[in-house]
Amino acid sequence: MREYNPKNIEKKWQDIWDEKGTFHASEEKSKPKFYALVEFPYPSGQGLHVGHPRPYTALDIVSRKRRMEGYNVLYPMGWDAFGLPTENYAIKNKIHPKLVTEQNVARFKSQLKSLGLSFDWSREINTTDPEYYKWTQWIFLKLYEKGLAYKKEASINWCPDCKVGLSNEEVVNGACERCGTEVSRKIKNQWMLKITEYAERLIKDLDLVDYIQRVKIQQKNWIGKSEGMEVDFKLNGFEEALRVYTTRPDTLYGVTYMVISPEHPVIDKLKEKIENMDAIEEYREFASKKSDFERTEMAKDKTGVALEGIKAINPVSGKEIPVWVSDYVLMSYGTGAIMAVPGHDTRDWEFAKKFELPIVEVVAGGDVQSEAFTDIENGTMINSGIIDGLSVEDAKVKIAEHLEAQGIGERTTNYKLRDWVFSRQRYWGEPIPMVYCESCGWVPVPEEELPLTLPEVESYEPTDNGESPLANITDWVNTECPKCKGAAKRETDTMPQWAGSSWYFLRYIDPANDKELASKENLDYWIPVDWYNGGMEHTTLHLLYSRFWHKFLYDCGIVPTAEPYQKRTSHGMILGENNEKMSKSRGNVVNPDEVVEEFGADTLRVYEMFIGDFEKSVSWSENGVRGCRRFLDRVWRLQEILVDGEEYSSELESSMHKTIKKVSEDFENMKFNTGIAALMGLINEINSVGKINKAEYRTFLSLLNPAAPHITEELWELAGFENMLNESPWPLWDEEKTVDDVIEIAVQVNGKVKGIISISKDASAEEAHEKAFDDEKISGAIGDKSVVKEIYVPGKIYNIVVK
Repeated sequence: MREYNPKNIEKKWQDIWDEKGTFHASEEKSKPKFYALVEFPYPSGQGLHVGHPRPYTALDIVSRKRRMEGYNVLYPMGWDAFGLPTENYAIKNKIHPKLVTEQNVARFKSQLKSLGLSFDWSREINTTDPEYYKWTQWIFLKLYEKGLAYKKEASINWCPDCKVGLSNEEVVNGACERCGTEVSRKIKNQWMLKITEYAERLIKDLDLVDYIQRVKIQQKNWIGKSEGMEVDFKLNGFEEALRVYTTRPDTLYGVTYMVISPEHPVIDKLKEKIENMDAIEEYREFASKKSDFERTEMAKDKTGVALEGIKAINPVSGKEIPVWVSDYVLMSYGTGAIMAVPGHDTRDWEFAKKFELPIVEVVAGGDVQSEAFTDIENGTMINSGIIDGLSVEDAKVKIAEHLEAQGIGERTTNYKLRDWVFSRQRYWGEPIPMVYCESCGWVPVPEEELPLTLPEVESYEPTDNGESPLANITDWVNTECPKCKGAAKRETDTMPQWAGSSWYFLRYIDPANDKELASKENLDYWIPVDWYNGGMEHTTLHLLYSRFWHKFLYDCGIVPTAEPYQKRTSHGMILGENNEKMSKSRGNVVNPDEVVEEFGADTLRVYEMFIGDFEKSVSWSENGVRGCRRFLDRVWRLQEILVDGEEYSSELESSMHKTIKKVSEDFENMKFNTGIAALMGLINEINSVGKINKAEYRTFLSLLNPAAPHITEELWELAGFENMLNESPWPLWDEEKTVDDVIEIAVQVNGKVKGIISISKDASAEEAHEKAFDDEKISGAIGDKSVVKEIYVPGKIYNIVVK
């Protein structure tokens, strides 16, 4: 028997699979389909890290199993290649982003192929390919046509290092998620997408899908739905009123001051009447230098300036209250004004204490002069006029009816979700297919002229003035208005990286179609994606954006389902051996190429599945890798004890059926570690018996194949079995044969376990009695007491009652 040499075996089978197109999804649609999807990677210069193979191998296992079960499987791969990292690398190294992308994709692809992943490479896509982004631009035009894409001047998050505008979702703890630089605010004319129109459906339709609970919670929290009221506070002596949104109208009697955003338009409207306008302008300048995160951070010191000369009227008590300007109120959320109830809100209380403002208790139960009393979901109203003495629940109803009857309030639903800032002032992205004409305004590029391709440029560095580098290419910018044929200018901002990834799963279905995004026939067959796995870091942004685009396309009649993904799971991170996140600076990064070179791709695959609970973070262990290689060495040596036999042997029959069941169920439930452990246990039993017959060998290799496809294909061929292993059917188990003939049951005396007996699963009460009374511990517990009753539940328990 020759030695197990992964290098030769793995390259051999990868070439065979490539040559035969083994894993290409069939155009024949008579079989049931299974569409498995993993998040396509951003092809960086560093190449794959050992975190990439974990989700890819997991769904590869499921996909390989499904093929053996008779499904037509689509398991595709592509490249999310537009965006800042490539452009930044290109600027630094003076290489065109297109060339950088080509190099990075080639490296990633060779690495993925070396892992033996069963991707259908005939459907490979790349978001930077004009034939792909033609349809990204087409979707944008459809959004514009339906009024869901619009341009407006807005205060945006600005990264001074990347020199680009960021959506709220791209700011983490007040910093750019890409480079970590502190974000500032900038007023820019931006393209926006009206994702808020879909807020309610994005929440409600989570009931239609099988997502792990924490993913659903993240989606709901980000959208941030709340039920409440909008209430008007008249400004004393003026026609104007300040409208606030509150979820607690029952606390209106506790409002002792108001706070408005520094950007609130009422400031400019009444500036002639504001007696301290210089101080207000100074404060506005101070607030403009902060990010939204800094402004709303709970722990920060409270700042603000009172509007002198302007007072508001509490609409229920009629009392005059001061109006303050403070940066913790954002114009982009709610109405840009809040009613402050310092007795029952910690931030309002801290603000009131700092600026010596009144604090009134309106829900009984605390000492509001010492601290805010916030446990007010239940309780009784006090100091509250017409709702005094009512429960919180009844007070909410009565005050809402009163406010609506008086015409000073209305019930409404609010969302934290903001419209999506869609413009980026960079070169390496999809051009936004719009032109501006002085006569016609914004005009879409005609569909027949798509794709609007990126011009070739020498300098693609971002500008300091906040304009895209495309603005400097006058030959490209200056164009003809498609509507009036007069002089016009192209939009020079590009789309965000999220654009291409918001619909990529649809293009895999029909990647060469130049007439439409994908054919109706293919969409009807393949959509929705049956199982989508990705990182938890993408369960708000990417998932939210792609669900929004899909719902829009559903409303347009283009896709057949309201939701794109039927099932969504997430995986944990692989940490370094020191239990810290892998990074170059920590020196704990593991290169998968080196693992494949030393131990083989099958070892890496098996190890990453065996390492621990798939949904949790786990630490890398070189010893663990070596242990998995030793397991595969033992699999290789099974050839030495292979004997004839087309039925499971009596010694192994029960274990075979148990293992088939265990592996089948564990692979479906993403418990890959325990499924592989079952195979390791079975090989121990096989070696104890000292032989394995051909029926058992076929089953063992079939069960291991999805995790270790190369070694199992090779052993299958060496055994002379028909066809390729991946073409054989998935093994089935007989439920009856998974139940042991001899079982252990507990014996209780007066309800307390006194011993365990081993009996046949079909043993009679007489046999159980005999076994129990023969046991020394049990008979000792009974002693000379008289037996009153014996209760035997076959296969479960034997209870003896004595007195």
